[in-house]
Amino acid sequence: MVIEGIFQGESQFMEFKEDIPPKSEKYMKTVVAFANGTGGKLIFGVQDNTLAVKGFEKDDVFLKMDAITNAICDSCEPKITPNIAIQEVNGKYVIVVEISSGMQKPYYIKSMGMMEGTFIRVSGTTRKAQAYTIQEFILDGTNRSFDQTESAMVVSEAEVCAFCDNMYQYALSLCTSEEAKQAIPKVGKKQLLSWKLISEKNGKIIPSKGYLLLNGCNDAFSEATIQCAVFKGTVRDIFITKKEFSGALYQQIDDAYHFVLQHINLGCRIEGVARQDIYELPVRTIREMIANAVCHRSYLSPGKIQVALFDDRLEVTSPGMLDNDITIEKMKTGLSKIRNKGIAAAFSYMNVIEAWGSGIPRMFQDAMEYGLREPELIDMGSDFRVNLYRAETKVDQFGVIEPGNCNFGANGANGANFGANGANFGANGAKVGTDEDVILNLLRQNSKIRQKELHEETGIPIRTVKRIMAVLQQKGKVERQGSNRSGEWIVK
Repeated sequence: MVIEGIFQGESQFMEFKEDIPPKSEKYMKTVVAFANGTGGKLIFGVQDNTLAVKGFEKDDVFLKMDAITNAICDSCEPKITPNIAIQEVNGKYVIVVEISSGMQKPYYIKSMGMMEGTFIRVSGTTRKAQAYTIQEFILDGTNRSFDQTESAMVVSEAEVCAFCDNMYQYALSLCTSEEAKQAIPKVGKKQLLSWKLISEKNGKIIPSKGYLLLNGCNDAFSEATIQCAVFKGTVRDIFITKKEFSGALYQQIDDAYHFVLQHINLGCRIEGVARQDIYELPVRTIREMIANAVCHRSYLSPGKIQVALFDDRLEVTSPGMLDNDITIEKMKTGLSKIRNKGIAAAFSYMNVIEAWGSGIPRMFQDAMEYGLREPELIDMGSDFRVNLYRAETKVDQFGVIEPGNCNFGANGANGANFGANGANFGANGAKVGTDEDVILNLLRQNSKIRQKELHEETGIPIRTVKRIMAVLQQKGKVERQGSNRSGEWIVK
């Protein structure tokens, strides 16, 4: 057996002990942490701070091996069987204890009990597992997901029908053609039962926790929301604007998606007399980043999904540890494991998410085609983060982008021009993507939106919103039809 990486120090998968501690609990925490994770190696006979190989006498090493084996077998529940070997390093003998990822999680120190004696490995350290992590282990061991567990509520047949119709109408709203709409089937109680979003007991319909989340029951899940913010610069220091979205999960995705679109640069390409608006980031990727965070987050873990826009990147952070079988490298190849099976089934029906595992590889492909820096996937231990980097552009003294600094590829964005500080310039030299364009875009999406709502959605001062609306009407770009209360805006 070769000890790979011994001189790189302790890591997620390796820990050193100079000697065998008198109390086995000193290293048993790491043993159960490795078993609860992806496995690892405990190496006895190496100083953890200097990596100096102290080793053991050849006559003592076999007795020490037996002591370690007996301690692990007697102390852990469920039983952990280690693979123990002797390794000669620089003429000295060390003991290598290899612990495989277990199939019966959670593993814990028997004398401490499950709630106090369960440990996990986070960024090269051993930590006590929180109650929600233990619960996730238990659910995973029974092949269930949190969103499929029953709630304490009861719903009526009429409420189930309304729930199904809402999903159907939302699925239709995402279709881009009549043919696509015709292909969307209606769902009913039978389908919800198969997804385990509801169950029937004694003639009563019991909604699952996933049903409640999809239905926007925020009283039961106060942290199942999306926090969105725009920051000045590249760190979380100065807020420009922020907003939090609640309600049905798929509506949260829409709200967060449009929040991002309102605060990134919008360029254009002129083809003949037609103008094509093009965002600086691939919109498909933006939506999928948010949808995946909602679908795959841990709803047991405390914390809210955070969508943060910085000068250099879009950052989406979702609560919950990565599954032990999933690594960053595996995710890049398209490997995916569904955490919330009922929600994922509903999202798949509504076309909120596409084929399993395709999102991450497609995000990398879209970034490459847009000429962007490679996206970043970060395992933060208790959270997971995706960074989509914005294009670095240069502008001249007039604020106009320098030629050749915005070369986008196969997604059709060639010739799109973006300016500095949120000012965008189209191919005909006309300024686009200003506050006027942001407001016009919102009016196109919601003709009944009020000026106060425009202020809340964009962060533009209310006085500026009123002034822009007046200018747009004077220019003939918008027209008000009906009364102030019940009328709507017509964008020309």
